[in-house]
Amino acid sequence: MRLKGKVILVTGSATGIGRAIARRCVLEGARVVVHGLESELADALVRELGDQSAVAHVEDLLEVGCAERLVLLAISAFGRLDGVVNNAAMIATGNIHTTDGALFSRMLAVNALAPFLLIQAALPELRKVRGAVLNIGSVNAMCGEENLLPYSVSKGALSTLTRNLGDTLMRRDGVRVNQINPGWVLTENEIRRKREHGLKDDWMSELPRVFAPSGRILYPEEIAAAAVYWLEDAAGPISGQIVELEQYPMMGRNPPKDPENLPNIKR
Repeated sequence: MRLKGKVILVTGSATGIGRAIARRCVLEGARVVVHGLESELADALVRELGDQSAVAHVEDLLEVGCAERLVLLAISAFGRLDGVVNNAAMIATGNIHTTDGALFSRMLAVNALAPFLLIQAALPELRKVRGAVLNIGSVNAMCGEENLLPYSVSKGALSTLTRNLGDTLMRRDGVRVNQINPGWVLTENEIRRKREHGLKDDWMSELPRVFAPSGRILYPEEIAAAAVYWLEDAAGPISGQIVELEQYPMMGRNPPKDPENLPNIKR
């Protein structure tokens, strides 16, 4: 088991990608601190994983002292902290015309400031074990869609945080900081958002092949499988790296002229 004996704190792990990461960490031998905003969902995940392997904390990350309370919970429940996964994020639409200062400020606070505060709070414990931080970004960080302006900017800020701390914390504290940028992932929140946008329930079965060359979008479990590498000791000294997890190259892409004729990759 690749994470045997480790304790991993995963924010936003009551649902979606975070929940898949928490499940995979336990499967790989770790114990986890589950975090979210929905107590019933967080408690359900702890019951699923077992109270010997998981403990939950429900609180807005922007509440003063939340980061410190999460770290203290890991120590009091499991005696150590080896890894932090900054997965929790705010996703909301907005463009240059519809985004006000309050929305932009909160987006930056949740998606960039909160990860910084948690790394800051966890650093004394991570330093003891030469631990790891994994930030969950987005391919939108490279420019984003018109109606994802504040979200994209916030993920760009997270990327800079990763590059900066990935260098300084490795040199000074022996702590690795890396990031994965998922592309389009089929989470329950994505399904809900598409329903709110008026799409029919089976929208994922009729995806334009230019956006999903394989015939489908990514599953949370596939992101979780990739996340484990950055938390395990096999990653060695690798730090300050950002990896896109998408089914086509984000830069310099040449979409096929006949995307509808591409083969499907189903599971």
